[in-house]
Amino acid sequence: MCRLCFAAGSLSYTLARSKTTYQDSDQFKTMPIVQMSRFQSVMARVAAHGRLAAAQLGVGFEQTSSLEDHLAAAIDWLCRAQDATSDAGVAQAYFVQSRRWAQSYPETTGYIIPTFLRYAENTGDAQVRDRARRMADWECDIQLPDGGVVAGAIGDSDQPTIFNTGQVIFGWVRAAEAFGDERYYESARRAADWLCAVQDDDGCWRRFGSPMTADAINTYNTRTAWALTRAHQLIADQRYLDAAVANCDWALTQRRPNGWLKQNCLLDPSQPFVHTIAYAMRGLLEVGAYADRRHFIDAAVAIGDAMLAALPKSGFLPGRFDQYWRPTVGWSCLTGNAQMAINWGRLYQIDGQSAFRNAVVRINGFTRSTQILDLNNPMCGGIKGSYPIDGGYHPWQYPNWSAKFFADALMMEFDLTKNADTTARPLPG
Repeated sequence: MCRLCFAAGSLSYTLARSKTTYQDSDQFKTMPIVQMSRFQSVMARVAAHGRLAAAQLGVGFEQTSSLEDHLAAAIDWLCRAQDATSDAGVAQAYFVQSRRWAQSYPETTGYIIPTFLRYAENTGDAQVRDRARRMADWECDIQLPDGGVVAGAIGDSDQPTIFNTGQVIFGWVRAAEAFGDERYYESARRAADWLCAVQDDDGCWRRFGSPMTADAINTYNTRTAWALTRAHQLIADQRYLDAAVANCDWALTQRRPNGWLKQNCLLDPSQPFVHTIAYAMRGLLEVGAYADRRHFIDAAVAIGDAMLAALPKSGFLPGRFDQYWRPTVGWSCLTGNAQMAINWGRLYQIDGQSAFRNAVVRINGFTRSTQILDLNNPMCGGIKGSYPIDGGYHPWQYPNWSAKFFADALMMEFDLTKNADTTARPLPG
């Protein structure tokens, strides 16, 4: 899809919210004449094709519904992603162009477990609770002998990797809390022991990076550090907390004065995805809150402020940012949007700044407008990797973690806007 198609879709969303015709908008009036003519042609296509454009071109928007409806649709899509596999894991993604599901993905299945348990707790859905337990059992079955978790989807690798191991710890810890099964406790302990054993003296993990990423050294491993604090909550081994703090201390050595972090992307560290920016931010925030390290929280606040400054009224957040916090792309990383909503919600819970709570509602509103709720559409409830769908983060895919974080973001918004106690129950992974 051309960038002009994206501009048409983005502008049509903004104008629909403001009841303005696109000919009257500043964005239209400042276009060169030739581009203006092409833009009018694209807008005509959007108007003519309506939902067809939304589904096939990725330039239209869906009618939004209640938080509960969007949340239920995301959970239902994740259930279908689990049912699409031959085991109890959750399919890594749905590939739109080939119309097929990927294999199960241990990393993200791990942190889907807390999402399902939170949803089941909120709604009383026993089937979703049972699905979470099946996921946790499957994660135990495939854990490597050294305690680690393999990189990628099933079949991609037989090697353990740091980040993926940390993310499955979230699932085992939450499952141990929910079900009291010693097996989950033991798997979490073995995984945390392995992470401590392979960590360098300065707190960085330089070995066992993912073979699917460009660099083995990643500041977003602060999210793995956060997982170690969850293991510490469950097991009370001081090594886990010490390792978590050491990693965040190391991460701050990669921090520029404006808060931007080096070595913080899957593919191009000069312009990290909002997805990995949010990963690193959440890790610093949660380790800081748990270990009472205010400077970690302040580092997370700096990232949250920079992202907030880039968020327009429409809620459309660009998908990559350079070292000066300048957006470098014209598409949005929907996964990162959901993660930032959660992060801003946590900052509001910790520091009470209303701007963060307002940002949650704004960015969730945009992401909700991209979610298909038509039960006759096979993608009902899923969340694309990017908007438009051919953007640079998992193009033409519906990753399972996009739906997971979107569900978490909606539960965060529900807590902030509908629950009396806005500081209660931080999302556990």
